[in-house]
Amino acid sequence: MVSRYSFLVDTYATETLKVLSVWAMCDEASLDRRPLDGDRRGRTLREQMVHQCQSENGWFVNMFGVAATGDVLPDEKTKLGFLAHYAAVAEWRRAQLSLKDDAWWEANAQFFELQKPRNWIMTRRIAHTAHHRGQQTAMLRVFGQALHSTYGPTADTGGLAKDKPPVVYPYGDVASLLAGESAGGSKQSLPAPVDRSVTELP
Repeated sequence: MVSRYSFLVDTYATETLKVLSVWAMCDEASLDRRPLDGDRRGRTLREQMVHQCQSENGWFVNMFGVAATGDVLPDEKTKLGFLAHYAAVAEWRRAQLSLKDDAWWEANAQFFELQKPRNWIMTRRIAHTAHHRGQQTAMLRVFGQALHSTYGPTADTGGLAKDKPPVVYPYGDVASLLAGESAGGSKQSLPAPVDRSVTELP
């Protein structure tokens, strides 16, 4: 269905690939590490995956009336288990959203204790997901993990935008990501490290 809010559906699809891309960068051995050893305040990477699945399910069921069948979490709570499960459920949700018309998007729905239009809620859902994805990439950096692109260049793809480095996503699409990670990982190669500090400071 053609809707003026189809851009939200398209954005949800690209955000799904970005979530999966960050999860693909995770090392199974690091999934239960905390940002600071012994500090229980910060979620582990596995706990972030659990939260993404549970939180997104709650928003879609309670605010959008879009309830996917099956369990909220994968049977196997491994990196590959979460990748396959989230990819399938998110694609089902995307397909359901693509059927909604303008009136549905503009109608109010319950947003916790407030009433808000669904287009507003979807914008907040995307921001919520991006917030947690940022936490995960920060953790990966602390753990010494090289980072592919999620929105643009990173220190590991050649530096900052002012340096005109390449943008290197780990995979071009969800199907390639799932196949590559199931085969042990076949992300795009990162360039050699740059010989300078990656900063906007002089």
